[in-house]
Amino acid sequence: MKNIYLIGQKELTIEDLEWILSNNIKVELAPEAKERIQKCRDYLDSKIEKEQSPLYGITTGFGSLCDRTVSNEDLSTLQENLVKSHACSVGDEVTPLIVKLMFILKAHALSLGYSGVQVATVQRMLDLFNNDILPIVYDKGSLGASGDLAPLANLFLPLIGVGDVFYKGKKQDIGFVLDEFGWEPIKLQSKEGLALLNGTQFMSAHGVYAIMKAQRLSVRADLIAAMSLDAYDGHIEPFEEKLHLIRPHIGQLETSQNICRFLEGSEIITREKQHLQDPYSFRCIPQVHGATKDAIDYAKSVVHTEINSVTDNPTIFPDDDKIISGGNFHGQPLAIAYDFLAIAMAELGNISERRIAQLILGKRGLPEFLVANPGLNSGFMIPQYVAASVVSQNKIYCSPASIDSIVSSNGQEDHVSMGATSAIKLLKVMDNLDIILSIELMNAAQALEFRRPLKSSPIIEKVLKGYRKEVPFIDEDIVMYKEIRKTSSYLNRLQVSAL
Repeated sequence: MKNIYLIGQKELTIEDLEWILSNNIKVELAPEAKERIQKCRDYLDSKIEKEQSPLYGITTGFGSLCDRTVSNEDLSTLQENLVKSHACSVGDEVTPLIVKLMFILKAHALSLGYSGVQVATVQRMLDLFNNDILPIVYDKGSLGASGDLAPLANLFLPLIGVGDVFYKGKKQDIGFVLDEFGWEPIKLQSKEGLALLNGTQFMSAHGVYAIMKAQRLSVRADLIAAMSLDAYDGHIEPFEEKLHLIRPHIGQLETSQNICRFLEGSEIITREKQHLQDPYSFRCIPQVHGATKDAIDYAKSVVHTEINSVTDNPTIFPDDDKIISGGNFHGQPLAIAYDFLAIAMAELGNISERRIAQLILGKRGLPEFLVANPGLNSGFMIPQYVAASVVSQNKIYCSPASIDSIVSSNGQEDHVSMGATSAIKLLKVMDNLDIILSIELMNAAQALEFRRPLKSSPIIEKVLKGYRKEVPFIDEDIVMYKEIRKTSSYLNRLQVSAL
């Protein structure tokens, strides 16, 4: 069982999900999860037979059509029509890793036993996941309330034998894939379409992906900042632990410890300085980077709660003989957390760009624009422009989506979270941060060469040695965009936690 994860056996963690995705782990329903799912399905079937009053989304239409009753003979058609009609997502294709996360998160939510689905429906999701049969989902169309209706509908079309999937390196009609495996389309029963489409799994999957990336970017930013500090001939005193113990924000303490660890053994950082203080972009690294770490931890706690929650509607409580129509599908908790995290991640880019600018000013023994013959050569002048441009773009992406709302479904759904928009632009902020940190690494590495024969710390020298195998020291002007791309590729392979 080492290479199998049992869905519904315990709470999901972001670490579990990263392990599953990184190691191509197969997933199965835990026996107790199957029991919970079947118990709820049996209760619902019995309830429909006995109940005379309409049950929202089960024996009625949806949204503003909640007063339209549907006959028992048409309940399966009602659910299938729901999935087809709601498959309206548009825009860019969602990355396969996020599609895989959506499958796991929905399967886990349904495994908790409050949604009324068939075991076979959840099993088919896992079959698609395990065989890398990934539905084509697009990133626009969700308002983040009533769940992520449009993208989740695209995700689950293949269950009923409709739609396109990515399989064996190409897009294919799901019908051909079902034939290859000898599978029949799932015949949805009452409530199932609504259980599939109601929920926050599009938002949540983006959030899981964002948290995993944010954690890597945070420690990467610390490493590059340490390199820049040494290259700038900065002071180590602002990173002493005693200073941060009297303002003991957890992220601030962690950042200061990281910087000290990365710079331990540096000949440059310990030499006598000719200047009394460093600019804030160097001196306040613990405070700024640390606040971002705290924001990541907060957002992670929100996402952890969400991925272990039931977010479809109505919710079925077999032990209490109750079916409750509520609002657990509303994405406001995620929307606010994602807007907050976007701001926090953008600040890592903001302060990084200021360090980039400081390194090219021609101060502290460094040549202007970090080339030996400025004037004839522009050197690192324009990479700073690029960093500034994406910093500015991030400010636009940090305008909160969660403060917006728009009425839908003929006024029935009159407040929405816009959490899907928050999720999408959060990833754009982090893509831009990748670029900014790559440019800072280029500058810091170039500047450190002008400190020779002095050496930085063993950790930083190891990073530089690996980096120089791919990106050379720049004596004269060259085409820089290629070097930025190579730097970004190097950083994305670098395991900072292993240094």
